[in-house]
Amino acid sequence: MLEAVMVKRLRDYTLDLALTVQPGEVLVLMGTNGSGKSTALNIIAGLLEADTTTITLHGECLCRTEDDLDVPVEDRRIGYVLQNSAVFPHMTVRDNVAFGLRARCLGRPVVAERAALWMDHMHIGDLADVKAGNLSGGQKQRVALARALAIEPGLLMLDEPFTALDADSTLTVKDLTRRFVKKMQIPCIVVTHRVADCTEIGDRACVLCEGKKEWEGIPGAMPEICSVCRCA
Repeated sequence: MLEAVMVKRLRDYTLDLALTVQPGEVLVLMGTNGSGKSTALNIIAGLLEADTTTITLHGECLCRTEDDLDVPVEDRRIGYVLQNSAVFPHMTVRDNVAFGLRARCLGRPVVAERAALWMDHMHIGDLADVKAGNLSGGQKQRVALARALAIEPGLLMLDEPFTALDADSTLTVKDLTRRFVKKMQIPCIVVTHRVADCTEIGDRACVLCEGKKEWEGIPGAMPEICSVCRCA
């Protein structure tokens, strides 16, 4: 389970947010651009420092400001998929998927086996020797998802992962994400600004407005328009 409480003063407002995500649950963060969604993910990942924060993942404290505790990014066991997929274009699909495994100093046989397994799971095994820069947007996102899940993360986070994808690729990535989040029983946070994404992938939704929760609940019960930020 993920438990995160964070406060960070930004230019136009203060992000003041508490999130809890259960194992196997997909929490969707919604809101307009600049509402604090990506900032929250970056704080959880350890890429951005908050003014005060406490982050606990499966009972292990990753960050607690009052104790000056801050686990390094590479030791947080978080899989993070970005909007632009952030694949290495000069590397093959196989090497992209294996990147995080190699960084953990696993033996070559283990790296090769896990990379092959996750390429198969994401239906990209036939692209193993293709340079990632030559892939379509949907293929790149499946490579990024395979790379994130291959390390067997304790938490999966996706930041606007469907924005640049066509309809078929979007459905494929959503299906694969839900399937493996449930199978691996890991908490998952998906950032989006589209209601359709929320209802199709989310178990629970949280709408942010200027760094604070405007609404939280079951996606199907979301109001058509948020009263403050009018983001839904």
